Amino acid sequence: MTETRGHTATPERDRPPRRGGRGMFARLRAWPSRAALFVRQVVAELRKVVYPTRNQLLTYTAVVLVFVAVMIAIVSVLDLIFGWATLAVFG
Repeated sequence: MTETRGHTATPERDRPPRRGGRGMFARLRAWPSRAALFVRQVVAELRKVVYPTRNQLLTYTAVVLVFVAVMIAIVSVLDLIFGWATLAVFG
């Protein structure tokens, strides 16, 4: 192991954790401003949202319903097949 000559700094892992200078009461007093900032940021993000038109909404809803119906059919058929196979093997 080599040592650096004249290096007197304490390694980072040996230092006690920093307190940051803000006590518990300072953080408690700051919560209204943090909450207001959060609300302002939420409103700013909601202004960026592009809402779908009525036709798009109906199209997306139909696509989702058809997809769910197809998946229900596939799972039902697989359930019947595995049920018959289980009955044939262990029945």
